[in-house]
Amino acid sequence: MANRPGGSGHIAVVTGASSGIGEALARLLAAGGSNLVLVARGKTALDRLASELAAEYSVTCEVLPADLTSRSDVDAVAAKIRETGANTVVNNAGFGSYGLFHEMPVSKEVEEVRLNVEALVVLSHAALEVMVPRRSGALLNVASTASFQPGPKNATYAATKAFVRSFTEALHEEVLASSVHVTALCPGFTRTAFMERAGLGSGRVPAFMWSDSVPVAVAGLEALKRNDAVCVPGLMNKVGAASVRFAPRSISRKIAGQIMRHV
Repeated sequence: MANRPGGSGHIAVVTGASSGIGEALARLLAAGGSNLVLVARGKTALDRLASELAAEYSVTCEVLPADLTSRSDVDAVAAKIRETGANTVVNNAGFGSYGLFHEMPVSKEVEEVRLNVEALVVLSHAALEVMVPRRSGALLNVASTASFQPGPKNATYAATKAFVRSFTEALHEEVLASSVHVTALCPGFTRTAFMERAGLGSGRVPAFMWSDSVPVAVAGLEALKRNDAVCVPGLMNKVGAASVRFAPRSISRKIAGQIMRHV
């Protein structure tokens, strides 16, 4: 089906494609026959990935270096989505910060909102502009299990991901009749460079709470094919996300705070 991610002749635009979940998603889409537009800040890593995927899967891989905290770069990626008539768009680019909000540089927190929220909104709009009139396409926005409760010492990140999940669920419902698939992927602790960049380590988080990027990416694309509104990969993550719905907000805040102290 044309609205499913992957397949010969399909074009997939993937942000944050140079590592982690984004790279895993790009590899799976290439394996499924999609031609790719790979977006990230680091051109060297993108070039390496593009060459590897083109050779292994005989797909076309275009590299588009972009800093998605810059509105001009975001607009360039949006223009590429429209120009290519992208069949699949993956908004994976994002970063997190860790610490007491009042002690961190506010400029970095604002930059986090700009990337995690503003860039995703602009690129989602460009994707649906192309897909809805055509009545086919797939949009995957990467949120987090952090989206299900406030995140003390992770306040801005959790809030941005709550926006992503809520926003994506709303879009899912809006375009349901058009046959366009829209899914929010909400991974939990995942072994990627993301944690290091956020200033976090594995700490005392139990091993069973961690996932690898490939199964997370597989779960996300399978959910997108089914047109699930939300995908929470992993049994423990599912249990945690579900339990938050029934716990008082005061309790869920305290639990989240305790978890972040051990990371």
